[in-house]
Amino acid sequence: MSLGRDNARWCHPDGTRADGPWDCVVDGSLEGWVHTGLRTATLEPDASVELDLTGVEAVVVPLSGGGVRVVVDGGEPLALAGRAHVFAGPTDVAYVPPGATLRLEGAGEGEVRVAVCLATVPDGAAPPAVPHRLPAADVPVELRGAGIASRQVRNFGVPGVLDAARVIACEVVTPAGNWSSWPPHKHDEDRPGTESELEEIYFFETRSTDARGTDPVGYQRVYGTDGRPIDVLAEVRTGDVVLVPHGWHGPAVAAPDADLYYLNVMAGPGAERAWLICDDPAHAWVRDTWPDQPTDPRLTIPTADPA
Repeated sequence: MSLGRDNARWCHPDGTRADGPWDCVVDGSLEGWVHTGLRTATLEPDASVELDLTGVEAVVVPLSGGGVRVVVDGGEPLALAGRAHVFAGPTDVAYVPPGATLRLEGAGEGEVRVAVCLATVPDGAAPPAVPHRLPAADVPVELRGAGIASRQVRNFGVPGVLDAARVIACEVVTPAGNWSSWPPHKHDEDRPGTESELEEIYFFETRSTDARGTDPVGYQRVYGTDGRPIDVLAEVRTGDVVLVPHGWHGPAVAAPDADLYYLNVMAGPGAERAWLICDDPAHAWVRDTWPDQPTDPRLTIPTADPA
């Protein structure tokens, strides 16, 4: 059986979506992509990059290398402390509403890598929040799943945590050998109280746990229904992007010798900002096994550094 027939359309390896100062650009220039976007950049000390947010809101997420200054419409910067790398724990993030001019400035001693999560905000939508910073210490972190389905989820950009109009974003860390986005689930229909219609972006990073430096890889699966087929089976590495326009997605698999990270960006056409999912009935029973299994001991809930 042939798998991955739609990889060419929905999978974008590192570097293939570079544009000008941006290492990666996901936006409406991609056929069939409407509600979400993502940009990543690498900034040298005191270098900057600008983005016009006409019609879109943004969440700025430092990835690695230290701090980022977020300047909105030329005002006083929001200072984000950043982190050494994505596996080091949560980071400060900043929200910026639509209509602003956003400038990102590197504030570290070396290169700083940063992501900008984007969502379309329709004309006439409820007024979004003003620019604001969410410190790393206030990011809720949960341990989801159990056994080999254990993963850590950092919910910095979900409803009830970050004030926004449409965007939903989070980070997931999956230890080497584990599965996440499991059981497979979807959110491609508007069923109030049951399921949300949301596009989703997966931006991946990997880290070798093998002292020999084995090539760190992970894998991502997306599959559809008879009425809305999609067929993705991708090998992923740092900087790769997989887009989920619809369909069941999962598992995201960490190889036995590589930890897996992904940044999720979601938004849709519905007026309600909600993440409501439906499990694939063939695999939903997996959740019932979790109470009888321990959480992977490699995962922890971080605590704030003492003052």
